[in-house]
Amino acid sequence: MKTRPLRTTVSRPDALATVETPPETMRAAVIDGPGPASALHPATLPTPTPVLSELLVRVVAAGVNPIDAETRAGAGVSSAIDAYPAALGFDFSGVVVSSAYESHPLPVGTSVFGMAPFPRSGGSYAEYVVVPALSVARKPAALSHVEAAGVPLAALTAWGIVVETAHAHEGQRMLIHAGSGGVGHFAVQFAAYLGASVTTTASARNAAWLRELGATVVIDHTTTRFEDVVSGMDVVIDLVGDLHDATSTRSLSVLRPGGLLVVVPSGSSPGFAEAARAAGVRATGYRVIPDGSALATIARLLDSGAVQVYVDRVFGLDDAAAAHAQLEDGHTRGKIVLRITDD
Repeated sequence: MKTRPLRTTVSRPDALATVETPPETMRAAVIDGPGPASALHPATLPTPTPVLSELLVRVVAAGVNPIDAETRAGAGVSSAIDAYPAALGFDFSGVVVSSAYESHPLPVGTSVFGMAPFPRSGGSYAEYVVVPALSVARKPAALSHVEAAGVPLAALTAWGIVVETAHAHEGQRMLIHAGSGGVGHFAVQFAAYLGASVTTTASARNAAWLRELGATVVIDHTTTRFEDVVSGMDVVIDLVGDLHDATSTRSLSVLRPGGLLVVVPSGSSPGFAEAARAAGVRATGYRVIPDGSALATIARLLDSGAVQVYVDRVFGLDDAAAAHAQLEDGHTRGKIVLRITDD
């Protein structure tokens, strides 16, 4: 019996894309050391050079995350910054200008989104960024670069917590604190998509929107103590931490025996694991993994319309300081994004 040799066909719709020659220098928003939002300022830096399997991406837009502000202020991952001036930022959406090799699945001209390996290399508040190929995915076709830039860190964090850690499923009862934030609005959608019954805390102005995203119950945290109205939860996802009104500690009382508490802000709830054991529940922290394969799955959900990203404000690169000030004001719905270059 004869058999045909196997042949693999790689779709290359962008194989004829114009090759860009990156300049020797690029614009970026940097800090010269820890400080307030005003410490962020425009600067010119050398354009990074990719090695081995890395990609060089021209950044069209960069997402702004709480960890960016924490790092700028001297917390977050600031201890790992080895030189200043430093361009901040993890999230980006842009176009590949240098690929790992000619037949790479993400060739030159491909629109991609993902997480930069900051602070091991330069951040995404810049015109170009070098990224590991396994940390990115094709940009969802249904999203603009500005919208896509608001996805990676927040959505991957929510995915890791809701899907990989809490194993959201039909009938599960889940409480998500700060459901209207960047991570929160994705966590609400992922949990509801997988069949969980979602309760979330937020301000009253976001209640109707969160119900549209899939929340069954929205508790106005400005008027109601959540522990007074909920109990027997299978999972609590705390995106606030004990530094703000002892949210983690108070959450222990609303979990069923053996339930799971996930505390996301690093260092915000010291001793929460011991307190959870004493209360007869499980507890864990969580740190995001820049997984391109998970991001590709999220991209399919975004393209299908099953999940949405909400971008609250868009700032220019030169206005990065104003973007951080807006973020730290604490009233952002969804994400803040910097527009870096033209699409």
